[in-house]
Amino acid sequence: MDAQDFEAITDNYFGQIDLLGKFNTGSISHQLLVGFDFNIFSQPIEGVFGATNLPALDIFNPDYDVPDPIYSTSLAFDRRVESYGVYLQDQITLLDNLKLLIGGRYDWVSEDYEIFDDNIDTPIQNDGAFSPRIGLVYQPIKPISLYASYSRSFTPTSGFNPDGRAFEPTRATQYETGIKADFLEGKLSATLAAYQITKTNVTTPDPSNPTFFIQVGEQRSRGIELDIVGQILPGWKLIGSYTYTNAEVTKDNSTPAGNKLLGVPENQASLWTTYEIQKSNVKGLGFGLGLFYVGERQGDLANTFTLPNYLRTDAAIYYRRGRLNAAINIRNLFDTDYIRASDGGRFSLQRGAPFTITGSISWEF
Repeated sequence: MDAQDFEAITDNYFGQIDLLGKFNTGSISHQLLVGFDFNIFSQPIEGVFGATNLPALDIFNPDYDVPDPIYSTSLAFDRRVESYGVYLQDQITLLDNLKLLIGGRYDWVSEDYEIFDDNIDTPIQNDGAFSPRIGLVYQPIKPISLYASYSRSFTPTSGFNPDGRAFEPTRATQYETGIKADFLEGKLSATLAAYQITKTNVTTPDPSNPTFFIQVGEQRSRGIELDIVGQILPGWKLIGSYTYTNAEVTKDNSTPAGNKLLGVPENQASLWTTYEIQKSNVKGLGFGLGLFYVGERQGDLANTFTLPNYLRTDAAIYYRRGRLNAAINIRNLFDTDYIRASDGGRFSLQRGAPFTITGSISWEF
């Protein structure tokens, strides 16, 4: 059994500026959005690993009464990522019941690793990509909206090809279509959507040189999603959702096509309801209760083990009066012990947070 002990300090700075303008070109109206954002992320990490004097640990029934680890190796490094993006979007009203959304953004990302113990400063990796977006909404009758959309995105990929070229970003292409219906004079709405997301430029081992990777892998997610939002009675609100996802490997040099992607449940559902008192001296006092279900998920890409499903219950008590907002939020009300995620192996599982209470208070000016 191996063990490691690392400490990380994360600094993250984010900024965004949006400019929104409305104008007409003849009978066609426009809502133009122009923006810029940036994100600077820094995470120095140091620690030790390589302990071999520990017994096996059962993650479902852990026993922590074991000898102190004896570590053999230390490591310290700093990861810094800077990203900048500009975007332009136009929401065009062609007819009263027909709207077109078209836009795109360009991102620049630089990533730098510095390994202190070995005095190694890896080359800075720079990436850039354009991501388009287009959508169409049509209302055959006022309570019904039909829509379709297409978009692309990208994620920087760390590392280099066998010939020394930096990896290209991993790209994702999404198609989505759906229908939204409003009921009870707009007090209740339901949305049913179907989507497909395909990731390309996924790294996979190079058959000619197994110590390197090449970007010929592909992964695909298909699914349907149902969302219901509304007010059942005065003060009583409801948000519910259900998602079915079929996420699998479609091309890879080491993982069989058809293997399920790690950490993606086929079935996932949530229900959150609140009630706020409408009259009397305690008007503005509200209560909330939520159920969150996550189905079984694969723990690794090889599909050698699964993470069990779980049901988490959250609750809240809040008070709103004038400019005052106060709340007590309870996460994992019944202190359920569950595995939230896997980092891709049996020995790196993340357990869900236990019973947690968070309080907040604010005053709006």
